[in-house]
Amino acid sequence: MSSYLAQEVHLARRHEEILSQRSELLQQMETYLGDKKTKKTWQTQAADAAHKRNAALLNDIGAAEKKLQSRLCFLHHLFFLYLSQTLYWASIKESLPKWEQFLLGRAEVPVGFKKMKTAKQNISYPEEDSQK
Repeated sequence: MSSYLAQEVHLARRHEEILSQRSELLQQMETYLGDKKTKKTWQTQAADAAHKRNAALLNDIGAAEKKLQSRLCFLHHLFFLYLSQTLYWASIKESLPKWEQFLLGRAEVPVGFKKMKTAKQNISYPEEDSQK
């Protein structure tokens, strides 16, 4: 009988150890699940913040693109303005020798250019039209 009693005491101690291990494992599992839930919440918040940040960056990039496009359009305008002025002055320099004698009063209008009518010839008076 004493062997049964010793065996029962041994089993009771073993049972106590198992129960303490079980409670320890349950506590670790609760801690792990709590940490996992906290980590998931943190990751969700980080993902939301990243999404908002990316949306803001996309908006900033779009605004910068529009600003650059308008500036590029303005620069194209300036470039064409400069180009037209350059071509105008180049044509003036090219035509100047042909017109130089005329402008000095020494020759007729260069060949290929029509004489312009005077302003008086272009004006019509209503009184003259009614008399005709």
